[in-house]
Amino acid sequence: MRHAAPKAHAGLGAMRLTSSLFASPSGAHCAQSVRARQAANGDAVALHINQSLANRLNEVAPLTRKAIRQSAKAAQRKHNVLTSVSLAALVGTAATSMAFMKGEDTSTFADGTPTETTQVHRISDVSASRSDSREMLSDLGAAQTDTATVSTDGKTTTTSNSGDWALGDSNTIAESAKLTKAVANNPKVAELMDKFASVQPQGFNGNHETGDTGNAYPYGQCTWWAYERRSQLGLNTGSYFGDARSWAASASSMGYWVDNTARNTGDVVVFSPGQEGADGFYGHVAVVEKINADGSIEISESNAKGLGVISHRTFTAEQAKNLQYIHY
Repeated sequence: MRHAAPKAHAGLGAMRLTSSLFASPSGAHCAQSVRARQAANGDAVALHINQSLANRLNEVAPLTRKAIRQSAKAAQRKHNVLTSVSLAALVGTAATSMAFMKGEDTSTFADGTPTETTQVHRISDVSASRSDSREMLSDLGAAQTDTATVSTDGKTTTTSNSGDWALGDSNTIAESAKLTKAVANNPKVAELMDKFASVQPQGFNGNHETGDTGNAYPYGQCTWWAYERRSQLGLNTGSYFGDARSWAASASSMGYWVDNTARNTGDVVVFSPGQEGADGFYGHVAVVEKINADGSIEISESNAKGLGVISHRTFTAEQAKNLQYIHY
């Protein structure tokens, strides 16, 4: 009996060792589970590291599947809230716009308090109405005539709105017939177009090509003087019309008005070769200076009495109608 107890004790110790070897380590409160959870949660004690390092690891550690699901649900809830708010704002804006379009007088806040709103009225496409009559300021009476006194740099000036709508003599147009109606870049041409509007060719273009690039004709010749004199009168002339005999054709091709009637001072007179003493090969050109009442004309010309010598001649109406003239 004295040896039985120790043996039994030894057997019990062996049984306990065997149980501990085969005991399940998966219990929720076992040491292994507790340590595993601490390590998974970044517990600094379990990992045997500094607490600040554990916190940093927790920030960069991958999320668990549960944490991922929770984050996704939170994001969806946030999206739903934002969508609801945006939709509510849109509906409120549309309702407000419809209320203004319908001209509703009142609206109500969420607490049921009625409020007054400003009506918006559509303006018709017709211009703002104005009175068909006008009254002179002088007819409104002295009571409606305002005066004002302005002092500047020690000087006092009194102004008044009394008066009427009359233009007065200083604003009248004395000779409206002299107003230029024609469209031409050259004011002299515009003036002549108005003067001869009833007889000039239909559709005449006052801005036709002039060919004027400066006097390119030999000094003292009849062509040189014709260009020079017209320039003095404010009229353009082609710089390369050629010999005198070809001036009428050259001018006509550029849009100048050419016919057999002298009309105004500055018209070019074209003599055919041999006509009225002109050169038998080159012809001659001159400038109309005056048209007399009987139809006779006075001209100025160069090189009829010598190179560069400016002279004058008069031709009868019968002679004049046989010549050609370049207008404008």
